[in-house]
Amino acid sequence: MNSIVVSSMVFMIVFGGALVGMALRRVLPEDHLSSDAKDVVKLAMGLIATMAALVLGMLVSTAKSSYDTRKNEVAEMSARIVAIDQLLANYGPEADGVRAELREVVVVGLNRIWPGEATGQVDLRPKEDTRDFYSQLQALAPKNDSQGATKAEAISMAANLRQTRWRMFIEAEQTSMSIPLLAVLVAWLVAIFIGFGLFAPPNPTVIVTLAICALSVSAAIFIIMEMYTPFSGILKISSAPIRETLNQIGH
Repeated sequence: MNSIVVSSMVFMIVFGGALVGMALRRVLPEDHLSSDAKDVVKLAMGLIATMAALVLGMLVSTAKSSYDTRKNEVAEMSARIVAIDQLLANYGPEADGVRAELREVVVVGLNRIWPGEATGQVDLRPKEDTRDFYSQLQALAPKNDSQGATKAEAISMAANLRQTRWRMFIEAEQTSMSIPLLAVLVAWLVAIFIGFGLFAPPNPTVIVTLAICALSVSAAIFIIMEMYTPFSGILKISSAPIRETLNQIGH
């Protein structure tokens, strides 16, 4: 889902609720707008507002946790790539071809996850472009126990790196904003804003204030949705760790 489209729709729906409340104010009988009725409506709005705040806070917390997890996985992959390259450097000149292949794998992955073109499509699914790297790594023929231990450790770290890439892809595919939960939250917000409009005097100051409130709520929804898509959009995770890794490996 496009976060800008969804947050714009939320703004229009919620602010529309305030306008509906103002329209109802003009047609309802006076006894429906008495102080007793106002107190009951305020109590009901307070209850709904509390539930909405709890759900909104939960959504922000969950989205932030997901975003931080993806960010940590990028940092973890960067560290493992550098560690693998250092192990291969310690192995000896026989591993230079494997190091060159590792660098090529990193370049290809960087271009897929952070495409240079503005219209480029992000592709998190691990490809078979790592097959040559793993084949060359396993084909190394150790000449002594030190090289054998280095090869075994490099293979283990390469397997962990591949596992991290698949986990990042699978979790990114499965993690998204719950549509039913969003619908319930928006319904609660509409009810709250209808209550605002019902007892608010229809003057420009009040209308602008309600519009700002609706914009604030839609901005929160926008941020939540952006954090659920950490490799695209405004809150995109930086590719700096991977680019710095490229400067460190293969030399």
